[in-house]
Amino acid sequence: MLNVPSQSFPAASSQQRVAPAGQSGRNKVALKPGHSLMDWIRVAKSGRDLTGLRGRLIDVTEEELQKHNTRHDCWTCIRGMVYNVSPYMDFHPGGEEELMKAAGIDGTDLFDQVHRWVNYESMLKECLVGRMAVKASTALKVNIVVYTKRKLPSSGCTIVDLQDGVVRVEVLLGKMSYMLLHTACAVGKIQVSMRKAAKGKWEELGESLEFHDSLFRMKDRAIFYRECMLVSKTEVTHDTWVFRLQLPLGTLMHVPVGKHIYLKALIQDSEVVKPYTPVEETLVPATLDSTQGTAATDIFLMIKVYPDGVLTPHLNNLNIGNHLSVSSPDGPFSLRLLREVTHLYLLAAGTGFTPMARVIRLALQDLGSLRKTKLMFFNRQERDILWHSELDVLAAEDERFQVEYILSEPCDGWTGRKGRVESSMLTDFLVRPEGSKVFVCVCGPSAFTELTVGLVRQHCFSEEEIHAFQG
Repeated sequence: MLNVPSQSFPAASSQQRVAPAGQSGRNKVALKPGHSLMDWIRVAKSGRDLTGLRGRLIDVTEEELQKHNTRHDCWTCIRGMVYNVSPYMDFHPGGEEELMKAAGIDGTDLFDQVHRWVNYESMLKECLVGRMAVKASTALKVNIVVYTKRKLPSSGCTIVDLQDGVVRVEVLLGKMSYMLLHTACAVGKIQVSMRKAAKGKWEELGESLEFHDSLFRMKDRAIFYRECMLVSKTEVTHDTWVFRLQLPLGTLMHVPVGKHIYLKALIQDSEVVKPYTPVEETLVPATLDSTQGTAATDIFLMIKVYPDGVLTPHLNNLNIGNHLSVSSPDGPFSLRLLREVTHLYLLAAGTGFTPMARVIRLALQDLGSLRKTKLMFFNRQERDILWHSELDVLAAEDERFQVEYILSEPCDGWTGRKGRVESSMLTDFLVRPEGSKVFVCVCGPSAFTELTVGLVRQHCFSEEEIHAFQG
């Protein structure tokens, strides 16, 4: 789905917004009528041949790329992939001049300087010409490319680990797990980059290891862990912190939205394993500066510490620099569930908010069909509400987002709704406008989740319109 931010989100002060005239950054240009972002989405979905190659993907040499450097024949390269951006010229908010700066050359650095946050892979996927051809050389960087029979769902479905001299790559394909190499998004190939220990040609590539080129059901595969270092701990509420874990050198792992990971620790001679759903560093999209260098190396976990818990007191006593065993992503949630959704309803209790945080962010940034996202958030007291101020700011800045807090033990000054989840609360919350496509996500303690899912069904929502996060 294309990235369709609202007019008021990100905030006006965010570096994601184009800088005003006279300041650093680029300026917007006045687009012609019929050339808005939504118009471009319609063009991209029209089935037109936007590359001039009739659906073929080709390897592009540097010499070939340089030939396509004019207004009506403009190719550019971003992170090794080549796009024909000529059809997009009149739709680009920065104008023709900005795109032409990267005509016939590698435009990765130019792109990152201006709008690194933009999901260009979705925006320009119908303009994809192919990949840059790799020249043979004795350089320290080596690219290995493996072509597949099917397109892969996203770059986030692949995990790469280099441990003890062994490269382990897992590709998550729905309910299946495939052991192979690093994916390059939706072009039907898998690619991994490595560095040689010394210059020169390799005489041999070695032998395949056990389970290489194997396909497993997700539930049957062995859980793989890597040791991650605690680099920071930030207080969210009186008993909840965001733990920032750094992946080891040699690991590339993006946890897809809605997936969880397992933490494993040895406590009093017993192995303890618990699932946690990662969040972003903040609820609202981070600024350009704060995203650099963290996307593929850090995992953020919002964890409530229970004094009588088995694992959380151990986590709370860790020092910066200590290590934790972190698994690969797991869980049944799929972004396909949100395809063409217009109204998204989220029901969360306590730390059941954690999977909702990334769903909210994804919905407002990347779901072009979305008209409304509503969160009903249940807590005991006001001080327990996670990211309270950030949720309020987001609701104030983006009219597509709405949040309501329900407290079971409010103080005397609380003016919001009180109580626990019940059918009457959901009557006005779970509306189904004419012509809409609705979806409901539920997460919280097991008793809350079971009760709430039952109440949602009573409001005539089908199994296909409900997802309950477990854990």
